[in-house]
Amino acid sequence: MRWKCRVAYDGTDFNGWQSQPDGRAVQDYLERRIQSIFQRRIRIHGSGRTDSGVHARGQVFHFDGTWRHPVAHLRRAFRSGLPDSIQVRSVRRVPKGFHARYGAREKLYAYRINEGRASPMDTRYCWSLGNRLLDLGAMRDAALVLIGKHDFSAFAAERRDGTRENHFKELTMLKMTRRHHRITIQVQASGFLYKMVRSLVGALVDVGTGKLDSERIQGILRSRKRTVLVVTAPARGLCLERVSY
Repeated sequence: MRWKCRVAYDGTDFNGWQSQPDGRAVQDYLERRIQSIFQRRIRIHGSGRTDSGVHARGQVFHFDGTWRHPVAHLRRAFRSGLPDSIQVRSVRRVPKGFHARYGAREKLYAYRINEGRASPMDTRYCWSLGNRLLDLGAMRDAALVLIGKHDFSAFAAERRDGTRENHFKELTMLKMTRRHHRITIQVQASGFLYKMVRSLVGALVDVGTGKLDSERIQGILRSRKRTVLVVTAPARGLCLERVSY
């Protein structure tokens, strides 16, 4: 039996999604809970990796395991034995051919920014800019340069494990909204390179403060080379919202 699960987590206190030697990644906690439920070690496969400090509302993973009871009982079994900051929101049986990573068509991320000093209730979930205000119009103009299928090498970082990735990704949405002093940047694409969303956000914030403009963004994109002009935004403002299949 193959199971598709949707999980939400506050990434602040975890070493990212992918299993780590110290056992403090989100995947490690989930696999320990699944081992307790099924009484054997079972590997889970996520839709992708999130960095240390990055959050998720709609991360997806799958695993294989024989379950002879109602699905509701399996959902209930996930409610205990996990930290409060990890919640398995849904569990359903899927065909054997389903794969959480390779079957994903698009991913939607949201990055939250606070203009001014953020509330203590929000500091774990946004980038607080202090007294800086952003020119949203300029940021939207720069976003138009990035929409579409491009080589996003200039907005990615090299993985330490030497993983090689296809640098061509199709960015289908880059939307910015402001509500009072909170700005939300929604980014949707067929896939993302390592630290790509945070790099795009960092560059757009610099556009919003006047350090960069649309023309410089276009030049950076076309160069296909990472430059010191591209700053990586802090992990705490980023959340994986949805994975589409």
